[in-house]
Amino acid sequence: MTVCLQPDVIFVRAEVLSAHLSAINPSESPTLMSQKIYLAGKLVSKEQAVVSVYDHGLLYGDGIFEGIRVYSKKVFRMKDHIDRLYESALAIRLTIPLTPAEMTRALEETVAANNIVDGYVRLVVTRGAGSLGLDIRRTSNPQVIIIADSISLYPEELYEKGMEIITASTIRNHPGAVSPRIKSLNYLNNILAKIEGTDADCQEALMLNHLGHVAECTGDNIFIVKNGVLKTPPTDAGILEGITRNVVLELAAAEGIPVQETTLIRHDIYVADECFLTGSAAEVIPVNKLDGRVIGGGSPGPITKQLRARFQKYVREA
Repeated sequence: MTVCLQPDVIFVRAEVLSAHLSAINPSESPTLMSQKIYLAGKLVSKEQAVVSVYDHGLLYGDGIFEGIRVYSKKVFRMKDHIDRLYESALAIRLTIPLTPAEMTRALEETVAANNIVDGYVRLVVTRGAGSLGLDIRRTSNPQVIIIADSISLYPEELYEKGMEIITASTIRNHPGAVSPRIKSLNYLNNILAKIEGTDADCQEALMLNHLGHVAECTGDNIFIVKNGVLKTPPTDAGILEGITRNVVLELAAAEGIPVQETTLIRHDIYVADECFLTGSAAEVIPVNKLDGRVIGGGSPGPITKQLRARFQKYVREA
């Protein structure tokens, strides 16, 4: 992150390019050099996308975001994501400077400007610039930032064979402190648990809630299958109500698979027949081990495969 000083204004440059990349010939890397970011009501180059270092999104993680998939140039579950964004804003008393309809148009324009066919959108709203203090009354000009790019969260082999996860000692935020249903810019709780996972050479980590019940993973919701019944923690377990989670629940019901939103403990996952995770970036990915214990047969089970295939079909049809 580079700090750039300009007359009367201090900015943080939102690019992470190394200095030597500045010499790249644009014709050799057209995607890199032509990426457009939506910021402050207009599309600007990646190099021009800057926000104030006094923005409370930077200083305190005071803001919200959505991670959204694009399939065949269509934004997936647009309304669901926009609705959740505005619900998060309402919960933290953040006034978004665009109406939902304007936000939808801005998102679509950003996807089109970057020629995204199959990709990912990060939609961010910050509290805006203020003073070095917590008082939101001293902030102004909330920033809407839309980034459209490609994404590959996990290696393809993990989707075929399953991934191993561990249980993090870092628990999910207490719902009486910061509600996990708010998709805020303050992801330190998840990051600390993610560090535990990567330290154990795992791509993901399971998080429990303050009661010791299964909540979710650092960036994904979790499902198990036991005796043909699909189970997942309820929203009051301290989880983000995932868009992909809800789609999978709908698809399972349509496929005639019994579904339960119920309290789970680690034992339920250890003895499950199948386990998988869901998320906008991850989509549907099987889990074959938790804390070194093999789940089911140690490879993706039939219901996991069925729902993953159904999901892949659905996103192309929706």
